[in-house]
Amino acid sequence: MASKLLKIISIFFLLISMFTVQVLSVVEECGEEEENGCVDKKKALPLKIIAIVSILVTSMIGVSLPLVTRSIPVLSPEGNLFVIVKCFAGGIILGTGFMHVLPDSFDMLSSSCLKENPWHKFPFTGFVAMLSAIITLMIDSMATSIYTRKNKNEVLPESQGDQEMAVVHTGHSHGHHHYGSKLDVEGSQLLRYRVIAMVLELGIIVHSVVIGLSLGASNNTCTIKGLVAALCFHQMFEGMGLGGCILQAEYKFMKKAIMAFFFSVTTPSGIAIGMALSTTYRENSPHALITVGLLNASSAGLLVYMALVDLLAADFMGKKLQGSIKLQIKSYMAVLLGAGGMSLMAKWA
Repeated sequence: MASKLLKIISIFFLLISMFTVQVLSVVEECGEEEENGCVDKKKALPLKIIAIVSILVTSMIGVSLPLVTRSIPVLSPEGNLFVIVKCFAGGIILGTGFMHVLPDSFDMLSSSCLKENPWHKFPFTGFVAMLSAIITLMIDSMATSIYTRKNKNEVLPESQGDQEMAVVHTGHSHGHHHYGSKLDVEGSQLLRYRVIAMVLELGIIVHSVVIGLSLGASNNTCTIKGLVAALCFHQMFEGMGLGGCILQAEYKFMKKAIMAFFFSVTTPSGIAIGMALSTTYRENSPHALITVGLLNASSAGLLVYMALVDLLAADFMGKKLQGSIKLQIKSYMAVLLGAGGMSLMAKWA
């Protein structure tokens, strides 16, 4: 099932790219771009190349950091520090949805370049974000059910599987039954982590492609300089959140590498596509505003749902945090720090 979900993510990424290329090829525009000292295509090109390299590197660092923590005892998934870092990453993803993606969608779909009817008559951003959250819930629930039925006996970590076999060889049937029930609970939790990692990856990919396209198509050097720095931090911390989910899913090395690869290359790929089609792309063309605005709204709904339900609520209502008020307070501070940092970054990106 994991391989099927990876294929679905790949196909979705390709469809998004093809659909976005159609949007970028629209020449129709609303008003002329203001001429000032910042708009310089020749100077913007090297900045975009720097953006591709720097964002690729920081994305790889961000998503890879949690994957190497298993070798560091203090940062292992069973430790308190890992929970705090995961809550920090959850706050970052929540801040991304509320403070970056959702406001961009509101701005685009309420633009004066769009017709009064229907775009100014109905709050499409809120409606699409709401539908996206509900659809994400449906996918989350159904994927978990299907995944559990098909892989119930195949997802146990190697260490747990070895322990189970050891109990079998001892011949103590009573002890095997007791440990088997524990393995069932842990196996179900592992299945849950895998579905969460897949769905979160899907939402982040959509968002990453869109922000990459916007940067790649822009020729405003003043805007690009600030965006490069902001997006590097943005991708690094967002990658840490996704990397933590991938770590808990306990995939094999190849699946971890594929998911990390997709996250790392989406924004640079978006920048490259935007650069290639920058001559025909107009940010304020009605078709571009509508398409990118709706994509942002759907991505925001998915990210907000994943951050609140699958990341933060799951941890704060779990046994570990419920058993320690002190750890809860530290985790809440981490959430506020992550969300606050992304909110502050909204000033530049």
